[in-house]
Amino acid sequence: MTAAPIPSQPGEGTRAPLAQPPGRGADPGVGDVTASDPERILGVRLRAMEDSSRLLGSRRPGYGTLQRDAEKSCMEVTGYQTKTWRVALCHACSVLTAGLLLVLFHWKPSLEVQAKCKPCALGQADWVIIRDRFGQCFTSRVRTEALGEGSSLEHHPGARLEDRRTSIAIGLSDEEESRDTIRLHEKEEKNVLRYYLFEGMRYVWIERRQAYCKVSVLDEGWTCADLHLSQPGLDQQDHNTRRKIYGPNLIEVPVKSYARLLVEEVLNPFYIFQVFSIVLWVCDAYYYYAACIFLISTISLGLSLYETRKQSTTLQNMAKMSVGVRVHRRNGEEMVVSSAELVPGDCISLPADGTLVPCDAALLTGECMVNESMLTGESVPVMKTPLPAGSQAASTLYSPEEHRRHTLFCGTQVIQAKSYVGKEVLAVVTRTGFCTAKGDLISSILYPKPVSFKFYEDAVKFVLFLAVLAFIGTLYSILILVKNQVPVGQIIIRALDLVTVIVPPALPAAMTVGTIYAQNRLKKQGIFCISPPRINLCGKIRLVCFDKTGTLTEEGLDVWGVVPLENNHFMPIVHEPRCLPAGPLLYSLATCHTTSLLRGQPVGDPVDLKMMESTGWRLEMTEEEEGELPVTQQFGTKVLAVMDPPPEEEQPRDRKHQSPVGILRRFPFSSSLQRMSVLAKLPGEASAHVYVKGAPEMVASLCGKETVPVDFSQMLRHYTTDGFRVLGLACKPLSAVTTFEEALQLPRDSVESSLTFLGFLVMKNVLKPESAPVIRLLRNANIRPVMVTGDNMLTAVNVAKSCRMVGPKERVIFVNASPPSHDKPAALRFILAEQSQGEEQPEGPHQQDGCFLQPCHFALNGKSFAVVHEHFADLLPKILIRATVFARMSPDQKTQLVCSLQELNYCVGMCGDGANDCGALKAADVGISLSEAEASVASPFTSRLANIECVPTVIREGRCSLVTSFGVFKYMALYSLVQFVSVLLLYTINTNLSDFQFLFFDLIITTTVAVLMGRTGPAQELGVERPQGALISVLVLGSLLLQTALLITVQVLSYFITVSQSWFVPLNSTVTAPHNLPNYENTVIFCVTGFQYLILAVAMSKGYPFREPLYTNVLFLIVLILLFGLMIWLTLYPMGFPKTLLKLKGIDDLNFKLLLLGIAALNFFAAFVLETALDHGLLGCLRKLRRKKGSKKLFKRLEKELSQQQPAWPPLDEPLFATPKMSIAVR
Repeated sequence: MTAAPIPSQPGEGTRAPLAQPPGRGADPGVGDVTASDPERILGVRLRAMEDSSRLLGSRRPGYGTLQRDAEKSCMEVTGYQTKTWRVALCHACSVLTAGLLLVLFHWKPSLEVQAKCKPCALGQADWVIIRDRFGQCFTSRVRTEALGEGSSLEHHPGARLEDRRTSIAIGLSDEEESRDTIRLHEKEEKNVLRYYLFEGMRYVWIERRQAYCKVSVLDEGWTCADLHLSQPGLDQQDHNTRRKIYGPNLIEVPVKSYARLLVEEVLNPFYIFQVFSIVLWVCDAYYYYAACIFLISTISLGLSLYETRKQSTTLQNMAKMSVGVRVHRRNGEEMVVSSAELVPGDCISLPADGTLVPCDAALLTGECMVNESMLTGESVPVMKTPLPAGSQAASTLYSPEEHRRHTLFCGTQVIQAKSYVGKEVLAVVTRTGFCTAKGDLISSILYPKPVSFKFYEDAVKFVLFLAVLAFIGTLYSILILVKNQVPVGQIIIRALDLVTVIVPPALPAAMTVGTIYAQNRLKKQGIFCISPPRINLCGKIRLVCFDKTGTLTEEGLDVWGVVPLENNHFMPIVHEPRCLPAGPLLYSLATCHTTSLLRGQPVGDPVDLKMMESTGWRLEMTEEEEGELPVTQQFGTKVLAVMDPPPEEEQPRDRKHQSPVGILRRFPFSSSLQRMSVLAKLPGEASAHVYVKGAPEMVASLCGKETVPVDFSQMLRHYTTDGFRVLGLACKPLSAVTTFEEALQLPRDSVESSLTFLGFLVMKNVLKPESAPVIRLLRNANIRPVMVTGDNMLTAVNVAKSCRMVGPKERVIFVNASPPSHDKPAALRFILAEQSQGEEQPEGPHQQDGCFLQPCHFALNGKSFAVVHEHFADLLPKILIRATVFARMSPDQKTQLVCSLQELNYCVGMCGDGANDCGALKAADVGISLSEAEASVASPFTSRLANIECVPTVIREGRCSLVTSFGVFKYMALYSLVQFVSVLLLYTINTNLSDFQFLFFDLIITTTVAVLMGRTGPAQELGVERPQGALISVLVLGSLLLQTALLITVQVLSYFITVSQSWFVPLNSTVTAPHNLPNYENTVIFCVTGFQYLILAVAMSKGYPFREPLYTNVLFLIVLILLFGLMIWLTLYPMGFPKTLLKLKGIDDLNFKLLLLGIAALNFFAAFVLETALDHGLLGCLRKLRRKKGSKKLFKRLEKELSQQQPAWPPLDEPLFATPKMSIAVR
């Protein structure tokens, strides 16, 4: 239980959902604001507002690899004001109801707020009730803090002193560039801050907006120039005000005390039911049974508390971070403060030997080599360069996503920092606490998105159905007991006792058994799961998205060769780049990288390292002298690094390179720009050169048209179609740049334009040996594999063919969508891919009337996906049904794709290896990350084996776990019904089971069987068939009803056979059990039901097709044999102590006892026949009927529609144009 009474401690928000893990909050983005409406004094629902202002409009910039749920968030916030008389009334009612009202408030905190407070405008609220987009309710107390006179929080950290006012400036710069300052709530002539905390995040009240905004909104509108202006730092007063507004820079994970955990756990409805049951059993003289259940419950409670506390402590240690940081103050002084004191706008100095980054910060000067593996799973250190400065910086809004290569993220490790200019490496703090990248990660673990799975919803409905049965049984028992003239007190106890019989208290625990076993089996195979409920979801996967590089293909790339140009024509490929003549092409290969030296070893991107290695040139970093770079005689200026040619003995005989190249500046690779560049200088030359490498299409678009060969596209297609990864290279001289200082002033745009095309760098990306067999396995099991990559389209299609995502006889159709221009609407074309040489030609007729007949695969790139998403929304589902390859997809688009597939009712799996897949891994129903980093914690599964073999493993385990959960659930339900029927039968004749008979059934038989049932492992084969996903279905309910009818028949038959025997003596009905025990009726019912519990356990342990056969679960088999033996012994020859303990009546008639065994054998046979008939015959009939009815799944209906469409879809080479409202085909 996670709910708690209204908290009084600061920093606490209560969570209301019952008996389920705390749900992922609404994830309001920056500017997903909660508001109050003065006309309707109640709080109102506010969707993510589409407003042009920076305050309310834009989504919070994500962290690329660490983005939160991409769906539009929606939060409803209502304000409440405490009323003393209401609080007093609640206290009085709590006393009168003996604390029951407090328990109710504990379960539903929102009810407590509604009872003690009255709705009011948000601006006056003491409490808020927050309803997130999952419909979950939370409460949080509104806190106030005096900011004092003259305090201010300027929007821009570098704002001039004369601009400061006693107000909070929120990021609303209008066209006249005037500051829009918003006064805080005035109280007693002082600035008073009002805020509440929700899921660790602060929401501050802004009076003029009449809204609570996430505190990170205050830094929304910073431009790069503003950040550069904050180099002097904040003055102390400004820092203190910000400290009050932003709170401490801590990611606080609440760790509750054992006492509090105990209270919360004991107030869980499950434990309250247990306590009620135990009290009832003691009243009914079932002392031993009550004591046993009490002992077991206590042990399980203790273990649960220990585990919960241990997990919280582990997460707290992971999130805890406090380091000493050197901070600059505006008056020029420097001081070392604790990282908890940092606020946005603080200017911090980074030590040369590295440090742990305690906040998100933008790098202002110098370069840093950063290990981000803790967040992204990427083990390769990343080079961070200073934030762009100069004229462009004033108009460029800072965004952590756009400026990833200039941003240091919280929780990452700076390995080394070099200042180059000035004595220190400086950065400005942009985000603190839960607003940071690490805060985002911890938040996603603390408050995960709730798993909505029909199985769990149905289980709750089924328990309610059992409760209704209990009610009917209770009425029947009251009538019988009144008829038998039993005292009133006894009637009440007996009637309530029936409720404890039919609602099995062990049901929640038993249902998780299969999942726990599956989790342990996965752990042994190097697959870790942090969200066990998702294991069952794996069994329903219909489609799996795969990243390409590092997932389907090997991580590293080998240089295959360089394609140089001569007289604007491509020359034959040169496989050894070190054989190239001295010139721009060789220099671009030697210098265009962000590699650095760490302890004498080059570190950086694997592509950069391979490229540098292929030239044989060596990197030499310039050593700083007192924080400054020395001026090198050779180049006539300072340089960041020098690339030296290989030693003479390693150079080819006909090529001797003597002169090194100096690197002046680097613009790191950006996935949005699809390129990187460096400014370099040769000795003796006055001006510098820029060398660029990146996606060939992007590089060519930046080059002068006359420098790009006419057969550019043809040559590019030649290599990409064969699966090579191709990079374009270009250069241009920069006459304006002669020194290091001039290079630092140049904006990136002016550098990367009017280039001269140099040629291609061709790299080989090898498919992992496991990829093709796994893809074949998935396709055979009717699970759709889809590739989502940032790489080139043709390379992706080639890899899809190599790994058999696209079969040898299947065709590929390119989906080409162009955005609308000023005179043309958005257009969409379907173009048939050309066959490359040596490829098997599809047989038979392929096309008719410009349309396609055979199964085909669509391939589209990120740009086309964006256009289709926006302008052809009605065609998007049809395209997604057939699309197999998505190329040049940005991290955001990967997430968007996963969500679009989920909207078609696919259960989506996502398998990726790290950085730019995190958003998609979180959004998918089942995310599997191939890395061991902490960020993988954001995806439910992490595989230690870096290949996709984990995908079928997880699916098989999911199917096994789901079938086990169904089996255990049916067994527990039927066990309750067996006991319910036997108790009602015995009540009718005024007797009952004895204390130890209950104990024998519940502990020795049922608990042992239910726990061991789930040990059966998954089937080795991954078949086409999928397990049932809904509990409330004809199959499950049919099975339960027929089995119940069978068990009632057997019990009633046994009773009547016993009564008809010549030796039968009726029991003494003037007294009740246990006083009229032992008796014949009780003994016969005990023997028959004992067999029924075991028979049901075997019948519900089906193996094929999702689990291994029952005999493979050796422990379960041994226990079953022992228990069957024990029951046969107790039926035929009950002797001595067991007979006395269980209060069994001796029966001398051996034939009758053998008849009982015969009845049990018949029951065994009938139960098996029922289950088999249901599984095969009835299920087949149902499927035929369902086919006529049509599927509930949208993708199935679309598939059927597409297969029947005449003429066949899509129309090839015919443009479709978008209209403002819908898409129309031009035919």
